[in-house]
Amino acid sequence: MNLEEKNASYTLVIEPKTRLLDLNFKELWRYRDLLLLFVRRDFVSVYKQTIFGPLWFFIQPILTTIMFMVVFGGIAKMSTDGLPQAVFYLAGIVSWNYFAEALKTTSETFTANASIFGKVYFPRIITPLSIVVSKLLTFGVQFLLFLLVFFYYYWFTDAVLNPNMVLLLLPVLVLITAGLALGLGLLITALTTKYRDFRFLITFAIQLGMYATPIIYPLSEIDDETLKMVIMANPMSSIIEIFRYAFTGVGEFSWFSLAYSFGVMILLIIVGTLSFNKVEKTFMDTV
Repeated sequence: MNLEEKNASYTLVIEPKTRLLDLNFKELWRYRDLLLLFVRRDFVSVYKQTIFGPLWFFIQPILTTIMFMVVFGGIAKMSTDGLPQAVFYLAGIVSWNYFAEALKTTSETFTANASIFGKVYFPRIITPLSIVVSKLLTFGVQFLLFLLVFFYYYWFTDAVLNPNMVLLLLPVLVLITAGLALGLGLLITALTTKYRDFRFLITFAIQLGMYATPIIYPLSEIDDETLKMVIMANPMSSIIEIFRYAFTGVGEFSWFSLAYSFGVMILLIIVGTLSFNKVEKTFMDTV
């Protein structure tokens, strides 16, 4: 190989995207080291320079569960379908936290990384992908906490918990949750570059969405069919119900609901990618 051919092999030609729905997987693979670097940065920097450090990954869901047990289980006397309150609430909290945290951080992709995007080239989609993966690590830590609580009640108490074969669908549930957060986050971050109001609305929308999801109440307690349909229109509702059903045998499992959530995920990823790629070309002029 002569010098000219050797130099050509190290040449990277950056070309503008000609299609809105353009995902160059070969290029993403070439930047996999950067993806891993961003994942490490996002995971480590969350609780850096805090007293408790990584313990916050456990403290947050524990405190939230205790608050739900006191307020909704103790004061409001809301049903948990006969399940131990800690298991019932934590099953919803762990799944919802992954979706909410991934969505919130992904929705700030352009505004939070403008300084980096304006200086060096790399596939911009790497950033939201790294967020979803790093939040998956957080989900893994909190899922371990859920397993500890679950096995405590399963082995050492008289609680009736019936784990079943639906547990095999857990990877699918996590994949759909990640896809929903990624697709919706891409759409919102594209809108935020022009309409900054979304930065303030997203936190409120996530909090409101939690109450529109069966986290603090079981679907069996909803008698109004219209209201039940509205709640199930939220694609995260079926994810949490199936997650809870897989471990406890209590709740509602429906292939149709799972397929619905998967379909919404695909739609959001397509629309989100289209919006992200469109804004990516000109966002430095407006961010």
